[in-house]
Amino acid sequence: MRFTRITVNPNQMGGVPCIRGLRIPVATVVAMVADGMSEAEILQAYPDLEPEDIQEALRYAAEAVRERELPLAVS
Repeated sequence: MRFTRITVNPNQMGGVPCIRGLRIPVATVVAMVADGMSEAEILQAYPDLEPEDIQEALRYAAEAVRERELPLAVS
């Protein structure tokens, strides 16, 4: 899968994946969605973002989780 809106720059934000070279980490966008914020609320909080940025951040997070196992409680 190719991500055109996600950038990683070792000299910016400690090298964490960000949106289009902005100082907005993918993790921040994903956390806002997880916290129940609507797309409109996220775009209002970060006017430099575009709706496509949010969708790609979610796809990136899904792919990142798919690539490794996370510790989960066994039920």
